[in-house]
Amino acid sequence: MLRAHAGSRALLLGALLWRLAAAGNSELPTAVNVTWSSINFKTILQWQPKPSGYFYTVEIHGQTSDTKKKCILTTETECDVTDALRNVKETYTAHILSVQSAGMDNFEEPPFASSEKFTPYNQTILGKPEIQHYTQKDSKLNIVFQDPLTPYMFPNGSFQSIRDIFKHDLEYKLYYWKDQSSGKKDATTKSNTFEISVDNTNNYCFYIEATIPSRRENRTGQESMVFCTSVGRTILDEYGAEVFIIIAVIAIAVITLAIVLSVILCKRKKAKAAREKEPLNGI
Repeated sequence: MLRAHAGSRALLLGALLWRLAAAGNSELPTAVNVTWSSINFKTILQWQPKPSGYFYTVEIHGQTSDTKKKCILTTETECDVTDALRNVKETYTAHILSVQSAGMDNFEEPPFASSEKFTPYNQTILGKPEIQHYTQKDSKLNIVFQDPLTPYMFPNGSFQSIRDIFKHDLEYKLYYWKDQSSGKKDATTKSNTFEISVDNTNNYCFYIEATIPSRRENRTGQESMVFCTSVGRTILDEYGAEVFIIIAVIAIAVITLAIVLSVILCKRKKAKAAREKEPLNGI
């Protein structure tokens, strides 16, 4: 009889604790404005607001993979979840859990906010290609560039590039134009080089961007730095006609001033010579 009574009390106590935990969790605010930020598969989850009196824990749910916990009991409003998204073709959802302490979520699932679905392969932004070197010789412009790197590594410790992941889906687009002109042309390659025909009497400027034509969104990546060739570049090409006009005006002003000063000095010398030839008064 005593054992049965003790068992009933234990169940009652457990139920009371469960209710207290549930009530405590229900009062916690949940995150808002949950967003994914991803460049070259480096992926940061961000949300608001800054917690006060509670913590956040991030759960990453994949369609076929196990749930992974990241940034456990954090007071920050962002979390690097890159290593939880290694299967880049899988679609993920993030839960931002609001918890009070390490043991408060043992009785029921704490309140949480859900992110939109995210598939790294389809949605990560393609970063800037790095121009390694370029030459313009005769009528050919040759450009060599490097693929952006990802945070993921090969077993030997070297970083994978976006080409290692996207393979044949990856292309690069070159935009080029005559220096000091606004008319752009473009070319496409699946390699890391461009060779295009140009007018050998002009210098050219250009930039490159990665692209995934099969994508529905984020198809085009970030633009590389703009570079300009300088083969046969003259001062006029470099600074424009305005500088020559300014120099010409200054030169004319200097020449005019020199002539005026010469005339004045010449007149003063003649006047002085004339005064010296005049006879002194009273002699």
